[in-house]
Amino acid sequence: MTVTRLGRNPMYQQIADALREQITSGELEPDAKLPTEAEMRDQYGVSRETVRKALAQLVNEGLVISARPQGHFVRRRQPMVFRPQAEFRKRPYSPEMDAFMTEYAGEGREPRQVIEVAIVEPPEDVAKRLHLEPGDLVAVRKRVRYLDGEPFNINDSYFPLAIVRDSEIMRPEDIARGANEVLAELGYRQVRALDELYVRMPTPEQVHRLDLGPGTPVGVHVTTGFTGEGQPVRVAVTVLPGDRHVISYERQREASNEGA
Repeated sequence: MTVTRLGRNPMYQQIADALREQITSGELEPDAKLPTEAEMRDQYGVSRETVRKALAQLVNEGLVISARPQGHFVRRRQPMVFRPQAEFRKRPYSPEMDAFMTEYAGEGREPRQVIEVAIVEPPEDVAKRLHLEPGDLVAVRKRVRYLDGEPFNINDSYFPLAIVRDSEIMRPEDIARGANEVLAELGYRQVRALDELYVRMPTPEQVHRLDLGPGTPVGVHVTTGFTGEGQPVRVAVTVLPGDRHVISYERQREASNEGA
């Protein structure tokens, strides 16, 4: 791509476009070091401020990382595949990916999770989904999941306090068999789940918990689990940074009697 002062876009934008093209084409491979600021100033005949604006744009897009004083490097992307249809496994429906640690360790990655448990007044949207009355409290299991040292997503699960008060769900540790199995043992087995997907910009809290760069959008997957009697017993909110995930759905056409 040619960078010229006669171009329709500002110089910093043209430089960013040229570098982006080299990254997406593979000319600049993951972990490759970009030219120094001084080299780019000489190459394009621009000021330091112009070069820094171009680099800042690529950092904001998640294509480049800044590792001062070494310089700027092409970010190695190894996205996590988030599969909501995992609820169809032979176990209670789970939006939390209870096998997270095992699954990604098996792929040669280093999974880790930090779990906090609290008793809180539910957010309004959670209270509505759980059909709670004013003043009802919930237990929330708040997780940040890490891969290779990087925070990859948030998973916060809300349960009516009245049904989980004295259970393992109240402990800030992993539940090997899954929180859904604990619910089933308490008499609240989930047989149906409602999934909702939203795409938006993150809240300040989510930016902090996930260490997000400026301009990074997130996908929000909200799952409400219901018992056979239609009682909602769990709301799980998973926040997926757009630069770290692929959301994969699998669908299968049901057999029909056409042509029979």
